[in-house]
Amino acid sequence: MSTAKRRDTAAELALRRELHRRGLRFRVAYPVPGQRRRTVDVAFTRARVAVLVDGCFWHGCPEHGTKPRANSQWWTAKLAANHARDRDTDRLLGEHGWTVVRVWEHEAVSTAADRVEVAVRQATTRSSHAAEH
Repeated sequence: MSTAKRRDTAAELALRRELHRRGLRFRVAYPVPGQRRRTVDVAFTRARVAVLVDGCFWHGCPEHGTKPRANSQWWTAKLAANHARDRDTDRLLGEHGWTVVRVWEHEAVSTAADRVEVAVRQATTRSSHAAEH
């Protein structure tokens, strides 16, 4: 497990390249408010949009997630803890006014970037309307 990449995975890099190509600027490995040991993969700080790129195995993808047969009890507990931590991270970000966009590593880059771009544009529009009133 110590050799598993925590950041800059192929899926993350591809998404970041596409978002940058579209003119979106962001922070990488941004600390989660209220839980400094966790990080947001791609953070749009002004818009308060957090993008988390989830690996199919580690985050239990319903399509591609697998469960190892060797030491299955330990792995079941480990993957369940990962899932619980994901939900807790979503909750923490939501409590601090962030919109969370979760992307699976198998998702097409253009589709994921579309979802992120829509979330950022909507958040930016909401914040500019709030500033006007």
